[in-house]
Amino acid sequence: MDRRAIVAGTGMTPPRRLTGSEALHADGTDLKAFLIHFWQWADSDLRSNVTRGRFAEYLVARDLGVAHGVRSDWLSHDITAADKTRIEVKSAAYVQSWFQKRPSPISFDIRPTLSWDPDTGEFGDARRRQADVYVFCLLHEQDETKLDPLNVAHWRFFILPTRVLDQNCPDQKTLSLRKLQSLHPEEVSFGNIAAAVQRATLRSLQASGDEGSGAR
Repeated sequence: MDRRAIVAGTGMTPPRRLTGSEALHADGTDLKAFLIHFWQWADSDLRSNVTRGRFAEYLVARDLGVAHGVRSDWLSHDITAADKTRIEVKSAAYVQSWFQKRPSPISFDIRPTLSWDPDTGEFGDARRRQADVYVFCLLHEQDETKLDPLNVAHWRFFILPTRVLDQNCPDQKTLSLRKLQSLHPEEVSFGNIAAAVQRATLRSLQASGDEGSGAR
């Protein structure tokens, strides 16, 4: 089946990447408004949990060199690397959009899920973590007056093979920063995520090989 011709069995073509210059109209009548205006209205608050999460995915995709397409809400994982490694991206921040007496404690969602196939509309039969590698993205600046999510220096990225989560937190739904650090992820800055993901993938493959050979 040609994925360019059909999506999820609906006969719909996949979304094309838009520029923001597309005009709103009423059957061709110009409304003097453009798609960029919607984007500005909907996604300008990068501190918002939902928007920050999508922005973190973009940063990871950008670092991996796979940010050229259109983000999908329906895949069982967030990003597919060029080498087909499946990546799950989680984000957290100390500063939120609402009033705070103190910085938020850092926690990431790691719960196992049921996969869903957008081509068949069917769920998988077992809950598990769907990706090969997790990238935990922390917007670490704690001074609200200095915080700038567009400044990639305000982000830190923790890369961990999924098998480490499965071995140490098999049924756990959330992961604190302290617990994450105890699992010895590789912590990197923007620009170094792709190489760290490759190392995490290799680390996982080597561990699988050791188990298969009976090595201890």
